Amino acid sequence: MTSATPRPTHWSADARPDHKTEDRDGYRDAHGFPGPDAPDTSGAPAAAGLPWAAGSATGIGSHPGTAMADALGVAFELPLPYLPELPARGPGADMLGRTMGLLVDMPVELYAARWQLTGRPGKDARRTADLWARDLDALTVAADGYAGPLKLQAAGPWTLAASLQLPVGGAVLRDRGAVRDLVDSLTEGLRQHVAAVSARVPGADVLLQLDEPSLPAVLAGHIGTESGLGVFAAVPRPDATEALARLMAGVGVPVVVHCCAPDVPVGLIRAAGAVGVALDLSLLGDIDPMGEALDDGFGLLAGVAPALGRASAKVAADRIEDLWNKLGLRPADLPGQVVVTPVCGLAGSKPEVADATLRACAEAGRRLLER
Repeated sequence: MTSATPRPTHWSADARPDHKTEDRDGYRDAHGFPGPDAPDTSGAPAAAGLPWAAGSATGIGSHPGTAMADALGVAFELPLPYLPELPARGPGADMLGRTMGLLVDMPVELYAARWQLTGRPGKDARRTADLWARDLDALTVAADGYAGPLKLQAAGPWTLAASLQLPVGGAVLRDRGAVRDLVDSLTEGLRQHVAAVSARVPGADVLLQLDEPSLPAVLAGHIGTESGLGVFAAVPRPDATEALARLMAGVGVPVVVHCCAPDVPVGLIRAAGAVGVALDLSLLGDIDPMGEALDDGFGLLAGVAPALGRASAKVAADRIEDLWNKLGLRPADLPGQVVVTPVCGLAGSKPEVADATLRACAEAGRRLLER
C-alpha cells in the first residue's frame, strides 16, 4: 500500500518506550509495520463477496489528536485503510456531528449540547462542513496512487433518529414520518459522500461502516425521552430492517454495521443486506446467530484489541481463533471472513497507545493468515 503522507513523528521509538513491537519476525520496520521484505498479503483472496483481503485489520474510526494527516498516515498502513474521525477537534468532529453534516435538505444546529433540526444550518453545522472539506483534501493527499478497499464511517439511521431532536423537541424517533425523511436524507447524503470520495480516490473500492450503537436500545424500547421520565416505544424489527435495507440499497457500496452494545441483532443486520458486522467480541453473548451468519459467509470485524491498554497480537488472534473453533467453522475460512479491529474508544487513548493497538491488530491479522 502506498501513501503520500509520511508517518507521524510520534511513531518514533523514542516517543513510545513502553510499547515495543511484539515477537519481531525480521520483516517489521522500526514502527512495527511490515517492511519491504515482508510477505505480501495485500493480494490474498478474501471470502467470496467480501470487500477486503484475507488477513486484514482496520480501525473502528475514531482516533486521538486533532491532525488528520497524522491519523491518515496511521490508517493507510493497515490492510483495510479508512478515513478517521478526530472527535478532539470539537463539535461536529465526532461520529454524530460528522454524520449530521452529510444530511441533505435537513439543516441542523447544535442547541444545548444536542443536535436539532432547524430552518437553516447553525454555525456548528457550517463548521462541520468545513471540517469535511479539509478532511477530504487530506485524504486526497494520503491516498495518492492508492488502489484497494477504503472504509468510510457514518452514524446509522436508528442511532441518528434516537439522537437528533425535532424542532418542537423530542427525538426524531417519536415521529415515523420524520424517521422516513431522515433515512431518505441520510441515504442521499451518504451516496453523495461515497461519490465524492470515489472521485478523489479513483482506485478505492469503498466500504461503508454504519455505526449503530443505539440499535439494540431502539429495538428494545429503551431510548429515554427528553424529560428522562419515560421511554420511546420499541421499533418493530421489520420497520428497523426496512429502513436499514432501504439505505443500504441506496448508497450503492457494500455496508457493514458496527454496534458496540450487547445484544447486537446480527440476524436483522444480515436481513437488511449488510456484508458484515463489527462488534466487541467480549460483549457477544449468544454466539449461535453469529455462528450461523459466519457459516453463510458473513463478514466479521472482530473488536478484540483493547482501546486503552497494551494490546497483544497473539492474544487478539487467539481470541478470534477460539471463537471460530467453538463455532465449529472451517479454519480455512477464518482469515478471509474476519477483520481484526480494536474495540471502541481509541480516541480516548494517547496517540502512541492508539498506534501500538493498530499495529497489534495488523500483526494479529497476519498471524491468522499464516496459521
